[in-house]
Amino acid sequence: MGQVSFLSPNSANDFSMRKIAVAAFGPSLMFGVGEGAILPIIALSSRSLGATVALAALIVTLLGIGSLISNIPASILTARFGERRAIVTAALISCCGLALCLVASSLWMYALGILLVGSASAVFNLARQSYLTEAVPVHYRARALSTLGGVMRIGIFLGPFIGAAALNWLGLAGAYLVAIVAVVIAGAIAWTLPDLTHPTAAVSNTPAPTIGSVLRNQRRLFVTVGIGIVLVSAVRASRQAVIPLWAEGLGLDASTTSLIYGLSGAVDMLVFYPAGKVMDKRGRVAVAVPSMLLMAAALLLMPWTHSALTLLLAALLVGFGNGIGSGMIMTLGADYSPSPGRAQFLGIWRFLSDIGSTGGPALLSGVTALLTLGIGISVTGVLGVAAAGVLWYWIPRTKGGAYGRATAG
Repeated sequence: MGQVSFLSPNSANDFSMRKIAVAAFGPSLMFGVGEGAILPIIALSSRSLGATVALAALIVTLLGIGSLISNIPASILTARFGERRAIVTAALISCCGLALCLVASSLWMYALGILLVGSASAVFNLARQSYLTEAVPVHYRARALSTLGGVMRIGIFLGPFIGAAALNWLGLAGAYLVAIVAVVIAGAIAWTLPDLTHPTAAVSNTPAPTIGSVLRNQRRLFVTVGIGIVLVSAVRASRQAVIPLWAEGLGLDASTTSLIYGLSGAVDMLVFYPAGKVMDKRGRVAVAVPSMLLMAAALLLMPWTHSALTLLLAALLVGFGNGIGSGMIMTLGADYSPSPGRAQFLGIWRFLSDIGSTGGPALLSGVTALLTLGIGISVTGVLGVAAAGVLWYWIPRTKGGAYGRATAG
């Protein structure tokens, strides 16, 4: 494999997104297809192996738990072996997990397979983010990372349809076969990526960064902007549950609910690149804060909807707000990540994000159980307002992508 050097902001005039499109974004698309293919059938497969409804729901969460517990190991793997090898390794781990799901004869074997798939996603997501952070000039960073997030969403959107076609021929096994093929293609494309050379690698008298040293040096950042990232992730994760749950409460049938959810997802996918361009040109706050405020407004209005049309309008606003925030967490992580120590920093950053992704739905569930679903959705909306406030206060107002990093405090 060849090597490419880090591209500085001064090389922006020579940079073209088209030149890196297939190699940089192709793996994300295929990885998304693989994940999307199995998402709708995890609960069904669990039930077929004897799981109760509650246990099947728990197994679905193993994807997120696998990612949460693997973020820090993923950062160590990426720092040691490089981004390209980490992405390929993630593909191999995912294939092993999917194969285990395919041949599972017991619920515990199946659960282990899902956990491995979640762990592989942590390695993959961190390595691809780290790679683009190094390979793309800073003036194009938000566009590149927004596109990365958007392409992954497109893959997850397409995956269920491709998996459904395979289900008609092969049953539940068809979806796992589709996922395995997609992940193998993702790994093969990633193998063509040129290795990156890091300028600081040649400095032998500088201690190698560790998770502990990065935590100490960036502790002020993690308890300021990092809190905002937790809140953003909590709102984003919760939105996936509130639309179908509220639709059910309104008495809408499954096809209408699916249509509303799908249209919200379509809007989500359409706006990622313009949003990235705005972040590059106008600064991160120009997108991060409106994204959260729009989602918060939609969630606060949702309990007041009373028909399919009014719910659709709220769901479209949720999709638009989430869509313009595509790549926002990755972009902020890239802006603040130090070099050397980028992989370790991003591991912690993604760990914070996954805490929010796990905690948001749990909070929604808890409030709903104690009070009502409407209050639970409203609480999620309040979290969106809080996220907007934290990001507005702590993100620098610098335009054009020139962002400093937080210092120790």
